[in-house]
Amino acid sequence: MSNEAFSKSTFRGALILALVLIALFVLPDVIQTFSAKESISIKEWDEKTKKAIVSVEKNARSSRNNYDRGSKFNAPPAKFNPNEYTLEEWMALGLSQKQAEVVLKFTRYPLRSNNDLKKIVVINDELFELIKDSTVYNPSNTKYEKEDFSKAVKQSVILDVNTASVEELQQIKGIGPFFAKQIVKRRTELGGYHDINQLLEIWKMDEEKLAQWKPSLYASKQLKKINLNQATVEELQAHPYISWNLANSIVKLRLQNGNFKKIEEVKKSALMTETLFEQLKWYLTVE
Repeated sequence: MSNEAFSKSTFRGALILALVLIALFVLPDVIQTFSAKESISIKEWDEKTKKAIVSVEKNARSSRNNYDRGSKFNAPPAKFNPNEYTLEEWMALGLSQKQAEVVLKFTRYPLRSNNDLKKIVVINDELFELIKDSTVYNPSNTKYEKEDFSKAVKQSVILDVNTASVEELQQIKGIGPFFAKQIVKRRTELGGYHDINQLLEIWKMDEEKLAQWKPSLYASKQLKKINLNQATVEELQAHPYISWNLANSIVKLRLQNGNFKKIEEVKKSALMTETLFEQLKWYLTVE
């Protein structure tokens, strides 16, 4: 009985040892096989994902082309005839309503080429570059002389109130030497007009005069900014909208709290009302 038990015990041990050895030899191959499949699967997924990401980035770059560096203009969605564009379509390209109305005045002649289009003062170089390759013009089948459009440009004076000289302003009906000088003087004091309605701040100016001038003026937002992190009390006070007390308060805020990170932080001053901030924000910067 002892020999029989020993034989069974020996056989059982040998069997277990054999199974362990088999497992040690076979298991690595099994693991490698499954790992290889998983690696191939991940690689295939990565390739598909990579292609998808490249496609998305390509589309995103295309969509962003018109907005680089804060551009306010948009490229036209397709080829178009400038003479057939509506007010809304010109505004969709980035023009203001007033600027779009100016363009429509000239398309009545009509425009025959990009040379005509470029002569319109509200079509600046940036917008022209965006649309010049998308424009198409119908062959002229009516009596039209090249001089007509040039004459129309001269007769319909459209000026940027932020760059026009005293002499140029007097080309507009209703603006004489006095108001032309006052417009330039106030522009210098403010650092530029962000809105045509600011002309009402000029001495002796009224709504009736402004209504007469508005079709011939626009504001290009070429404004002189005040750096809140560098300006002295005197420099701040020099702006028409900033009193000495407010200027002093702004400088104290900067000394107490460090540099302003955004212009809205000046509202921490007890002297800065919401209405005043809305007037001033166009002229402030922290950069």
